[in-house]
Amino acid sequence: MARGTDVRQVAGRRYWREAEARMLVEAWRSSGERLTEFARRHDFQPKRLARWVRCLETDNRAVGFHAVQLVQRRPEPEGPIEIELARGQRVRLPRGFEAEDLKRVLAVLGEVETC
Repeated sequence: MARGTDVRQVAGRRYWREAEARMLVEAWRSSGERLTEFARRHDFQPKRLARWVRCLETDNRAVGFHAVQLVQRRPEPEGPIEIELARGQRVRLPRGFEAEDLKRVLAVLGEVETC
């Protein structure tokens, strides 16, 4: 179980990774409090935790595929990866990027839905 300081530290972050959300859900469940009370005590919106509870319980991680077209092959293997989205937006990523980070960027651009 997470300590109170861990919960407060994670709860105050702008984004929660899945592991962090799991820790908060576990801390809430073990607290015996109503979700709204737990959220108020740790200063975050209850709907945020409720959304993660639903997501983690249903494990609704649908895999989506997008049509891609190789535009230009880069000879240098350390160059960035560039993705052009359907609406003409472009996302450039360094090699070795975190998938969670890309997922959040695409969610902001309205391309994917995240938990």
